[in-house]
Amino acid sequence: MSVTIIAEAGVNHNGSLELAKKMALVAKECGADVVKYQTAVPELVISKFAQKAEYQKQTTGDGESQLEMVRRLHFSFEAHKELKEYCDSIGIQYLSAAFDVPSVEFLGTLDLPYIKVPSGEITNLPYLEAVGKLGLHVILSTGMSTLDEIESALQILEDAGAAGATILHCNTEYPTPYEDANLSAMLELSEQFGLPVGLSDHTNGWECDVAAAALGAVVIEKHFTLDKTMEGPDHKASLEPAELAAMVTAVRNIEKALGGGKKQVSASEAKNKPIARKSIVAARPIRKGEVFTAENLTTKRPGDGISPMRWYEVLGTAAVRDFEEDEKITL
Repeated sequence: MSVTIIAEAGVNHNGSLELAKKMALVAKECGADVVKYQTAVPELVISKFAQKAEYQKQTTGDGESQLEMVRRLHFSFEAHKELKEYCDSIGIQYLSAAFDVPSVEFLGTLDLPYIKVPSGEITNLPYLEAVGKLGLHVILSTGMSTLDEIESALQILEDAGAAGATILHCNTEYPTPYEDANLSAMLELSEQFGLPVGLSDHTNGWECDVAAAALGAVVIEKHFTLDKTMEGPDHKASLEPAELAAMVTAVRNIEKALGGGKKQVSASEAKNKPIARKSIVAARPIRKGEVFTAENLTTKRPGDGISPMRWYEVLGTAAVRDFEEDEKITL
């Protein structure tokens, strides 16, 4: 199964629809399968008393509330519809994470193949029920979650009618320290729930995304930006286009390199067998009738003669003709 690579634009468009469209085009050019945004009615998601996360304060200052910041960065439903139509027109899958029930219901009208549940909503029962009622496959991010919380969320989604789920391992720190990435938790998620797994990655680089592909991720989600120096909460923890393209190439190479899981001689290496392997040859000139011994035989390349694995079968037999030094032995 090919890895689905989601280029997470998030709010890195800074509230500009034109910038969001440009990010969709760049994501496609970089080789991503999906470009992802965020859909919300800010007043339904964030109270006026909610503080910014520490990383948001560091990147955007402390002069506005979290609600005020999100109001600046969000799109209307109509803008998201236009954005989805644009993505369709250039041939990249549009995706968005909804943060409230009306946003869930709106995304359900856009004919999407799946819907994304962000980590912060995994304990939001009425929200999860609304997601499940869409009857779509769910990509479930699990940052900050325990196994019990994940199990409960999956059960709610299933009971409400979801068509299945893919679980994304995630650490909800921006950027995530490498020592907290805990990629091997993907294996536990796969074993525990028997579902496809992937990674929503917030580390600074893209090494973890390549490792996730090697560990069996079927979905990899990574934040990207057009310019890390732009103002906004997530730019610094995102990849720039050249980095995103390099990540996609590396993941695709790992996909190829994983192969089918059976040890066998590949077509590309088969031609090298006679070059790299050895044959039984004369260590010195040998006369017809002379008995082959460990002293007058040796093994040398190329390997298109008698295999050294027949060494003891050859020893003690008589030469059927004269052999020059280094000549391949025949019986």
